[in-house]
Amino acid sequence: MSGTSLDGLDIAYCHFTKNNNSWEFSIEKAESIDYDNHFKEKLKNTVHLNAVDLLAFHNEFGTWLGEKTKEFIFTHQIQVDFISSHGHTVFHQPEIGLTYQIGSGQHLANASGHKVICDFRTLDVALGGQGAPLVPIGDQLLFGDYDFCLNLGGISNISFDVKGKRIAFDISPANMLLNYICKKINKAYDHGGAIAKTGILNRVLLDQLNALAYYSLPYPKSLGYEWFVDKVIPIIENTNDTPENLLHTSVHHIATQIANTIIDTHKNNSSLLITGGGAKNDFLIEILQQQLEGQANVIIPSTDIIDYKEALIFGFMGVLRELNEVNCLQSVTGANRDSSSGVLYRPY
Repeated sequence: MSGTSLDGLDIAYCHFTKNNNSWEFSIEKAESIDYDNHFKEKLKNTVHLNAVDLLAFHNEFGTWLGEKTKEFIFTHQIQVDFISSHGHTVFHQPEIGLTYQIGSGQHLANASGHKVICDFRTLDVALGGQGAPLVPIGDQLLFGDYDFCLNLGGISNISFDVKGKRIAFDISPANMLLNYICKKINKAYDHGGAIAKTGILNRVLLDQLNALAYYSLPYPKSLGYEWFVDKVIPIIENTNDTPENLLHTSVHHIATQIANTIIDTHKNNSSLLITGGGAKNDFLIEILQQQLEGQANVIIPSTDIIDYKEALIFGFMGVLRELNEVNCLQSVTGANRDSSSGVLYRPY
């Protein structure tokens, strides 16, 4: 799993069992491999490559993923059924029928020596869907005891049940926005939200961010890096304020959009499971708890779930694809129908 926040590559070795139509899981081993600055910049700038260079990097990245996974398997001396890979999203514009994740499945399979299941978004987009979010099938079948499942990665996204159907969508930028601002003071991220906590609220900036047209759109809907560059960065760059105040205000913006989403469902005294890197941003969680007082109980799970829930669920999506069972929900993405998504590659 490699997300839009560009933190690094998450690898998780997971077990899944089904008993009486109920799925259970365990994360046996897990590791996060940081991208060095050169590789991080290369991934970030992939969106600007010409077609030939993009396809060449798609293959190169697939080989790199395979090599890192092979090292992980060797280090932990584990036996695997297959590798389930999300890849790294470069383009996501479902309104024109486009989503593209780099990390060639064939190159990954060849480099690792194992069967690979990948490319989980393309089929749904071809069926008229958003191709995102995909995690809700795991939320429903693995974490169904919680009323809401919120992921705070580069983008915040949420899933929940409405009249027996799973609903999910991207809410707002999250770590993508905070990390962008942190670069202004030569930091990769704001540890625990400590810098943001020292700032003061810029009401004009907050109103501008909250007024973005995306927030008034009905779901299904999803966000990509292109939207962030086009709509959010200009607002930040045109705001003359300190990084501390920009971070403080952005945290309030993220919390406001999440709180509004939950309050709009009219589910009182509900449980909200929070995972992803943003779950470790103490200041963001503090502001979110304030805004949700009396509405939802915030639950922060164990560190392995916080860090590896997305990798876990993409592994689970691979299991469902292997069994030819539904892993992509029409109710979430707006596609013409449910599907069993993912492409299989065997090593040569």
